[in-house]
Parts: sequence; structure tokens; C-alpha cells
Amino acid sequence: MSTTAAPTGVTTSAAPVAAALRRLYFARFAFAIVWALVMFTMTTRISPAGAVLLVLYPLFDVGAAVVDARSSRGTGSPGLLYVNMAVSLLAAVGVALACASGVPAVLRVWGAWAVVSGLVQLIVGVSRRAMGGQWPMILSGAVSALAGASFVASAGADAPTLTSAIGYAVPGGVLFLVSALRLGRASRRN
Repeated sequence: MSTTAAPTGVTTSAAPVAAALRRLYFARFAFAIVWALVMFTMTTRISPAGAVLLVLYPLFDVGAAVVDARSSRGTGSPGLLYVNMAVSLLAAVGVALACASGVPAVLRVWGAWAVVSGLVQLIVGVSRRAMGGQWPMILSGAVSALAGASFVASAGADAPTLTSAIGYAVPGGVLFLVSALRLGRASRRN
């Protein structure tokens, strides 16, 4: 069994954390792909079902961060995961309110959320890189931050659509899948 030294100096077993993260990453992949497929039918205007889906995405992120924090308490990253929970919860509320104002407002809130949560994901991934399988998470965090900035910029376009949000979910989901697969490979080597 391998161990990882947490930034606080506490030594924890990496295998149970890696297994829990692997399951979580598979779930996040599946959710992102299903969400994107359903959302693809509603890109030009915000229907009531579309509003629910738009709010559901950051709420799912809150739930995933809760599961992640519980399974990785000794790795030194839960503090940042609590930040992500708060940011994603605020984003869900913000998106719900923005849905009443239209696509540009949703893109601005979604973009701000993507920037902040992407930076948190990047930092958490860097702090966990000794565990293995984290490079896709680091990349995903960086891509999220950049994509968020583009969402905010695209909100000012003549006819903005939610297509970019779908484009955000699919690669993010694929990177979660890659990370899950890499975690499995890393745990077999250890």
C-alpha cells in the first residue's frame, strides 16, 4: 500500500483515496456527457427545463466536492474543496437568478464560476499529483478558467447561445474519464 505525505505533514493511505476519486471521476464523466446531450436541444433560449439543467450542473459540482472532501480528508486538499463547494453553490443561485434575464446573464455567471472553480481544480490537482492521475485534472482546471473567461466575453455577442456551456461540459467530462483511468493504472503500479 502506498502512502502520500499530506502538505500538513500527516501521512495517509493513497489507495482508498484514489479508489474513491476514481469512482467519483467516472460519475462526473457520465453526468457531464448526459447533461450535454440533453442540454444540446436547448441552446438558443432558456426553457424551464433548460434552467433546471443549468442550475443542476453547479449543484452536481457541489455534491462531487462533498464526496471528494469526505474521501480525501487526509490529503490536505479539503480546504480548497470547501471553497469550491461555496463557489458552486453561489453559482447555482446566480445561474437560477440569471436565467430570468436571459442567455447573456447566464453566460456571465457561468463564466465567473468556471474561472474560479477551474483555478481551484487546478490547485487541488497540483497538490495531489503525487497520487497519480492528476494531470488531466490540472489541465481541466486550466481549461475551465480559460473557457470561463471566453463565456463572459461571448455574453456580449449579438446572439449568444449556450452552445459554449455544452462545449465546456464535454471536454471536462472526458478529462474526468482520463483521470479515472490514469488513477486506476497508478493504483495497480503501487
